[in-house]
Amino acid sequence: MLFTDNEISGNRLQPGALAAGIENLPSAWRACLQSAPAAQALQTVTAFVEGRLAEGATVYPSRPFRALQALLPSQVRVVVLGQDPYHGPGQAQGLAFSVPDACPTPRSLRNIQKEIARDTPRARMTGNDLTPWSTQGVLLLNTSLTVEDGQAGAHAKRGWEAVTDALINAVAAAPHPKVFMLWGGHAQAKEAQLPAGGPRLVLKANHPSPLSASRPPAPFLGCGHFSQANAWLLAQGMPAIDWSTGT
Repeated sequence: MLFTDNEISGNRLQPGALAAGIENLPSAWRACLQSAPAAQALQTVTAFVEGRLAEGATVYPSRPFRALQALLPSQVRVVVLGQDPYHGPGQAQGLAFSVPDACPTPRSLRNIQKEIARDTPRARMTGNDLTPWSTQGVLLLNTSLTVEDGQAGAHAKRGWEAVTDALINAVAAAPHPKVFMLWGGHAQAKEAQLPAGGPRLVLKANHPSPLSASRPPAPFLGCGHFSQANAWLLAQGMPAIDWSTGT
């Protein structure tokens, strides 16, 4: 699929956008990023990203903090952790695993759709944009929030991990029930950051990438996480998630 110049530039990060995004975060998220480790890491990664932009790098997405802008920590019912944003033009939206409906379906998202169709047959997976999940309290968070064009993992180990640790801790510390879906090694490494206590369900499987989705020890395909999450939420007196996408 060919993208227009406007579509390509539309998901590029612009200089100064990280700082602006931080300023526009709800106060509950800003507060959890003011601890010394998170604040230092955020300063470090912002300087790194701005430096790469000044050097002419193309960085995605245009709104790295989008997953946080519609949800407060107290509203999160499910956390889905990805690795880093998609690194192609027109793809990354600031929501883990999500791309615009007009974009070809990435292979990991295709496997997610396949598992939902198997696990929760009533869900209608007619689109690639996962915004409908976000509006129900599903936090679609990557462990790194930016990436460079064509270079998966380009911004890993630059400070984002400490930032997302602080975000996950804030969600886990909220007293209400929540589900953590940890797919793959990057996501499962975050389990150690979860503070003790509080009602939570942790679901672990391989990453939905075609390289690992069907492999042992915990294949993603067949994991049943979506129905398990809903059954647990209902048992806690909370509404289930409608895993449908599209209109």
